[in-house]
Amino acid sequence: MINKLSIIIPVYNEEKTIHLILDKIKKVELLNGIAKEIVMVDDASSDNSLERIKLYMQENADMNIQLFTQPKNKGKGAALHRGIKEATGEYLIIQDADLEYDPQEYNILLQPVLDGVADVVYGSRFVGGKPHRILFFWHSIGNAVLTFLSNMMNNLNLTDMETCYKLIKTDMAKSLKLKENRFGFEPEVTAKLARIEAVRFYEVGISYYGRTYAEGKKINWKDGFRAIYCIFRYGLFN
Repeated sequence: MINKLSIIIPVYNEEKTIHLILDKIKKVELLNGIAKEIVMVDDASSDNSLERIKLYMQENADMNIQLFTQPKNKGKGAALHRGIKEATGEYLIIQDADLEYDPQEYNILLQPVLDGVADVVYGSRFVGGKPHRILFFWHSIGNAVLTFLSNMMNNLNLTDMETCYKLIKTDMAKSLKLKENRFGFEPEVTAKLARIEAVRFYEVGISYYGRTYAEGKKINWKDGFRAIYCIFRYGLFN
């Protein structure tokens, strides 16, 4: 049974969109009346993200928003580590602070859990009939390669290991000793979840409204090489 879903949002210089994503989350009505807990971790933003979040909290006191700050910029992975630590819902989901993923699709990810068949649900941008923005050819190739290597090392058949939308049983997430402070979080958490005995992985199709670099996208080719290292590092040695 799920009474509360923790929505973990790592924030770094997202002043232009943070209030918009919070508005979207506010409008979501979760299945079975599940409550929402929003766990925000500001990763020492250098813009006005933190001020905007505090103002939003004042103007929306009815929302359960928990705000935590990093003393210095440590990376997305480190912010997620903090968010997982602070989460109090039975399940948690990761939500980027931009507008690339649609919170209205939380229920799609929750359904396999509510059906009693899943412990972990990934939202895939590459299956199903949901809309997705057409962007970079080499990014899609890179994603396919990383997902293939991750599947090979972890004996999975995911189509989108690098997806933001990962719905995870909270006590499972808390049991993991996560180390990666940047975008290596994705392959590391996948490898370590796959090692949990009898864990039940599911994947559902989601939409994707990707950003260009001019619009604020942060991941780059260096992160891709780090992801390859993490796939083999945690796939072999965990």
